[in-house]
Amino acid sequence: MAKIRVLIAKPGLDGHDRGALVIAQGLRDHGMEVVYTGLRQSPAQIAKAAIQEDVDVVGLSSLSGAHRTLFPKVVEELKLFNASDIPVIGGGVIPAEDIAFLEKQGIKKIFTSGSSIDELAAYIIDLVGPMKEELTKKISHIGIAVKSLEHSIPFYTKILGLNLEGLEEIESENVKVAFLKIGESRFELLEPTSVDSPIYKFIEKRGEGIHHIAIDVEDIESRIRSLSKNGIQFINTEPKLGAHHSKIAFMHPKSTQGVLFELCEEVGGK
Repeated sequence: MAKIRVLIAKPGLDGHDRGALVIAQGLRDHGMEVVYTGLRQSPAQIAKAAIQEDVDVVGLSSLSGAHRTLFPKVVEELKLFNASDIPVIGGGVIPAEDIAFLEKQGIKKIFTSGSSIDELAAYIIDLVGPMKEELTKKISHIGIAVKSLEHSIPFYTKILGLNLEGLEEIESENVKVAFLKIGESRFELLEPTSVDSPIYKFIEKRGEGIHHIAIDVEDIESRIRSLSKNGIQFINTEPKLGAHHSKIAFMHPKSTQGVLFELCEEVGGK
């Protein structure tokens, strides 16, 4: 898993950085990579550093009382650099009555002086962690819609020389599946067994061909939650039973640039 990168910055003329250094070390102890900009940084310098260092989140610290002006300016500068996707959080000596104002200005969260490093680290992981973790290391299979397994299998076995591993009928999807091993992945040929089958409807609309790409994942429920939090829509938000007793869920093509992706948690490393 790629490490979360955090930029810790002290905007303005605040000359005290003991707290910022403690935070930087604490986040490193939580496995994050931390870039510290040093004292007396302008909002523009902080935004540029965030982009150059390719960080996932910016943490601002202020003890000078200028947070109402300086924190929102950092958010503005990131927008000017087309980097408004980098979230900004803040902390320091900040009155409770200023927190709502700062959040309205685009600061994701304010941590007051009583907050712990564990609290801060947990928030950052929840904020940006899901997108840093590698989703998958391999393609589980490529699903190919066919009108007839009997007519299609010989091309894959005799022409392409692939091994037919077996056949399975999945009643819940109204489909028969043929499994053909290719490297660490598979082709799965999908023949509809009913006009109610999604594969039947696909063939009627588009003809035979690639139907979906399945990617191998662990803990599919948590993957669905993480991806949903980051704006990915699912056709089925709860996993259902697929071939070989695997758990599967389909992402909506509207969220995936027109490609039907399936998350597949394989049982027993099939």
